[in-house]
Amino acid sequence: MIGIIDYGMGNLRSLENALKYLGKECVISSDPEVLTSCERLILPGVGAFGDCMKNLKDRKLDVMVREYVEKGGKILGICLGMQMLFESSEEKGFTEGFGFLKGKVIRLQTDLPVPEIGWNELEWNQEHPLKGILSEHAHAYYVHSYYAAQTDPDDLIICSLYGDIRVAGLVARANVAGCQFHPEKSGEDGLKILKYYMEEF
Repeated sequence: MIGIIDYGMGNLRSLENALKYLGKECVISSDPEVLTSCERLILPGVGAFGDCMKNLKDRKLDVMVREYVEKGGKILGICLGMQMLFESSEEKGFTEGFGFLKGKVIRLQTDLPVPEIGWNELEWNQEHPLKGILSEHAHAYYVHSYYAAQTDPDDLIICSLYGDIRVAGLVARANVAGCQFHPEKSGEDGLKILKYYMEEF
């Protein structure tokens, strides 16, 4: 069973539909007991970083996530959910994240439109099993105004260029992974990424 963490902010139904399309049993829940019993968790996110962290804390879900990860549980953060896996964010003032991954979340500084909304090519930062699974010029769907900077190069699997900014698209360390893009909205390649992290990761 895959647990989708419901803390009041996130596009949960499209993610649930994608998992069902892949034949995965899943549950949307805000109950720590239900979520800790799942073999994998997904942390979605829509909105502002600080609001999301506050909602998690108000529901005591931040404690559940930390304990789950510390015990070796596998978690995938998506969009803002990925950003919360890092140390901090500057969005609307400083807010601490979970700190599972090294790096801080900062605003896109570019002459291009912000937020970035649309498809962007995925570029490999390192060799990875997904490289043999995805199409040669895979693209993914992004919606974001902030991105993870000062990340550990060993954690960075895929990036995308937005102007001259190298956006961390897919990151992973041990049992923690994150996609800045939305795999559930990124066509067949997105579904392949989601499937990989629900099975092989």
